[in-house]
Amino acid sequence: MSVRNLEHLFAPRSVAVIGASDRPRSVGATVLHNLREGGFKGAIYAVNPKHRTLDGQTCYGTAAQLPEIPELAIICTPPATVPGIIAQLGELGTRAAIVLTAGLGQADAQGRTLKQAMLDAAHPYLLRILGPNCVGLLVPGIGLNASFAHTAALPGKIAFVSQSGALVTGVLDWARSRGIGFSKFISLGDSADIDFGDVLDYLASDAETGAILMYIEDVRHARKFMSAARAAARSKPTLVLKAGRAPEGAKAAASHTGALAGADDVYDAAIRRAGMLRVYTTEDLFSAVETLARARPIAGERLVIMTNGGGPGVMATDALVTGKGTLAALSPATLERLDAVLPPTWSHANPVDIIGDAPAERYRQTLEALLQDEQSDAILFIHAPTAIVPSVDIANAIAPLARRASRNILACWLGGDAVAEARRISSQAGIPTFDTPEEAINGFMQIVRYRQNQQLLIEVPPADCGGVTVDGERARAIVRAALAEGRDMLSEPEAKGVLGAYGIPVVGTRIAHTVDEAVAAAREIGLPVAVKILSPDISHKSDVGGVVLDIDSLDGVRAAAERMHKLLGKLLPEARLAGFSVQQMARRPGAHELILGVTTDPVFGPVILFGQGGVAVEVMEDHAVALPPLNRVLARDMVARTRVSRLLAGYRNRAPANMDAILSALMQVSQMVADIPEIVELDINPLLVDGDGAIALDARMRVRLADQGASTLDRLAIRPYPGELEETVEWDGAPLLLRPIRPEDGAAHLAFAHRLSPDDVRFRMFVPMSDLHPSQLARFTQIDYDREMAFIATRAGADGAPETIGVARVVVDPDNTAGEFAVTVLSDLKGRGLGRMLMEKLIAYCRSRGTRAIVGEALPENTRMIRLVRKLGFNVTSTGGTVHFRLPLD
Repeated sequence: MSVRNLEHLFAPRSVAVIGASDRPRSVGATVLHNLREGGFKGAIYAVNPKHRTLDGQTCYGTAAQLPEIPELAIICTPPATVPGIIAQLGELGTRAAIVLTAGLGQADAQGRTLKQAMLDAAHPYLLRILGPNCVGLLVPGIGLNASFAHTAALPGKIAFVSQSGALVTGVLDWARSRGIGFSKFISLGDSADIDFGDVLDYLASDAETGAILMYIEDVRHARKFMSAARAAARSKPTLVLKAGRAPEGAKAAASHTGALAGADDVYDAAIRRAGMLRVYTTEDLFSAVETLARARPIAGERLVIMTNGGGPGVMATDALVTGKGTLAALSPATLERLDAVLPPTWSHANPVDIIGDAPAERYRQTLEALLQDEQSDAILFIHAPTAIVPSVDIANAIAPLARRASRNILACWLGGDAVAEARRISSQAGIPTFDTPEEAINGFMQIVRYRQNQQLLIEVPPADCGGVTVDGERARAIVRAALAEGRDMLSEPEAKGVLGAYGIPVVGTRIAHTVDEAVAAAREIGLPVAVKILSPDISHKSDVGGVVLDIDSLDGVRAAAERMHKLLGKLLPEARLAGFSVQQMARRPGAHELILGVTTDPVFGPVILFGQGGVAVEVMEDHAVALPPLNRVLARDMVARTRVSRLLAGYRNRAPANMDAILSALMQVSQMVADIPEIVELDINPLLVDGDGAIALDARMRVRLADQGASTLDRLAIRPYPGELEETVEWDGAPLLLRPIRPEDGAAHLAFAHRLSPDDVRFRMFVPMSDLHPSQLARFTQIDYDREMAFIATRAGADGAPETIGVARVVVDPDNTAGEFAVTVLSDLKGRGLGRMLMEKLIAYCRSRGTRAIVGEALPENTRMIRLVRKLGFNVTSTGGTVHFRLPLD
């Protein structure tokens, strides 16, 4: 369930307070008072069997006695009464309730928790519940204060959603004192029914909401949250303040990856992947909204600092550089322009110090010159008040430029009363305005980070290069064999066998159960070799002297194996010795040691880790975390977030590492964990990489039996490409592939769009469209397979490259009640059954996922489409110059 019946929660026409009271400072009295004082225009009813009247108005004994069915009920009665009240409200026809009551964790007479009993009572009626144990809800635009908060909210365009009741009241007070208003102010409480995913889905299409702010302590339904977050972040700024950053302490793990990928890292990865922005303080949360609301799109991240004082300019530069921002290098042309308008003593560099005696005209001329600089993307203006020129004059001089500017201008007015009016003028001109250089730089970096996260949503990866052969059945057989023997740890050779089956290069390895077998294996492989101890009880072999490298004689192999055996008995006498692994010595001088791993997060499922490897991997703490599935763009972004990426690019006489090999390994591991649900932990450490490629020297893999009856994809926070829906058919005398669209189809989809006739585009979009913007292209090709589907018809073109010749698309609402479809086929291929073939596949898909109906619309002159849907059984109606289609599926 998602947005079903939420309109009764956020826009009710009548409200009943169950448990209303006249007892001072009680929840029931506070809620009733807040409702009546808030300016709500609908009916407000008090319900309490102990009162006939409350505050001079009728009080009803039960909800059944009310003169009308309340659209929204607010419940503030003892815990044991809540399930029964919900059942009564549901039977009456109420479809939304706010349960303020806490303590629903106790058991009822049937042994269920009261919370579960409440949900069971609501389920038959689709009655939606906010809470329990929440502060309530405020919708200032309609005067609805359905809460026991101590103050009302001002109206505005920001929606605030919080799991913490204490933070709700604190932020409400903080925001009111600063004049910050809200469209919705929501306390989720225990989120027994309505959670972040539901609220995000509603707010994403809420016309009254311009930005979404969330305070998150934990997420319980990762797939639902990620789908809703990605949809919301595409439509409006969505910001997150996530609590619980500090690690909970070291945890035992079978791999480096399990120890390194902490829960906060995973939340970071999820927020980034969804295109949201994470902030770390309440003040940052609201300043980011102010900044992003005023920010113009930026093409890059280079900042010019303009100041009338050297000190503030240096402070801003320090903050920018330490915050990993980019200081722009002024172009020669800009330097010439500035030389013409500034005194000889100006800084001649960025920061641009225009000297403290600058009149207003100098500010204007300098800003004009900087706005023409092609090597910068944004400008930070810093002013310290002087007695020479009033700050108001300066603000009035630059405000018209800021209004016309195509790039971002941020302002920092240092001081108090002397610059208060200048701040006001600056804000009215649409300039994000700050009190200190550090705050201004923080605001700029929020724009940068938000741009980076949003950019990932519209980056179209290149078409598949191919070349990687996967033998998934061989990999699964290795995993199944280990589980059949009761083992959860694969041996190193077994782990490498799984990796090899997925096209990840591994060094040749043999298992030796005895010292003699180790010597024989070395003879077979060829010297030099590495010998490693095999034990199911040892996670890190080097910790017990269990790794010897570069052995160049058979006697050396024997001595190393015997020494390991003795040392194991001395250091860990209880450890079991399974034998030794003997592997070919990979001689790659100058290669980088990397780590590539997988761990399983209890909320978000499989998580991929990449970074600098080797024995000191925990000490280096240089790694990035991402959620699968990965494509080339996401894999490259993951690598770029590590410090070692700068080394991989090459330096001095060291050649760049083979980036294609690294990205391929990341994508293959991503595919592997999607395909094989039994894999719960993996370490490839080191993954040795140089200019010639990558090779896995060591690997550890932990497995467990997958949950019986559960989908293998349920554990993934983002549904991967559904390859099982691919289908090859015969069409027009040749094979034709019908399959779901992929992000890598961007170039082919753009070519398809270019081949459409003007009528094709008009019939599809209802308006002319000259070209696909990158964000539109990404939106069409990077779809959420949990929420929508696009089947393309693709074949080999004249040049041998795949070409798209038709597409059928359906977008399903969050409740899976109806999917809106569209189908487009190239004009010269129409009338040959391709559109029908795509539509039949789309209909079968919607039916299989339980969608209740498929709907669509067309212009009356689109006669081909109208004939097609009639043949497929759609109901066709016409209203207001548009033809509407509907096909019931249940």
